Amino acid sequence: QVQLVESGGGLVQAGGSLRLSCAASGRTFIRYTVGWYRQAPGKEREFVARITWSGFIVYGVDYADSVKGRFTISRDNAKPTVYLQMNNLKPEDTAVYYCSTADVWGQGTQVTVSS
Repeated sequence: QVQLVESGGGLVQAGGSLRLSCAASGRTFIRYTVGWYRQAPGKEREFVARITWSGFIVYGVDYADSVKGRFTISRDNAKPTVYLQMNNLKPEDTAVYYCSTADVWGQGTQVTVSS
């Protein structure tokens, strides 16, 4: 059973950047789809980005329209970790960010963007 731990959240001003990490333990990512999701107060959890790969081959990445051009998802098989680079952050990006794979979820990391 894989376990996921997110980190890298924090408080940042609008226009700033953060890099979130999703570290896996218990089983190494070999072929996986790993996604980032977020949940703002009073709202439902929503999809942010997803990456699918096997070994050194990335089969695809997807982004929510709201983050396209600002967020980049990537992975490091050696660690194994999936990253979410978030640039030009906006107050509406404020949420708890979760990573997930195969119905396993991390505990989340808080991102707060001040205006």
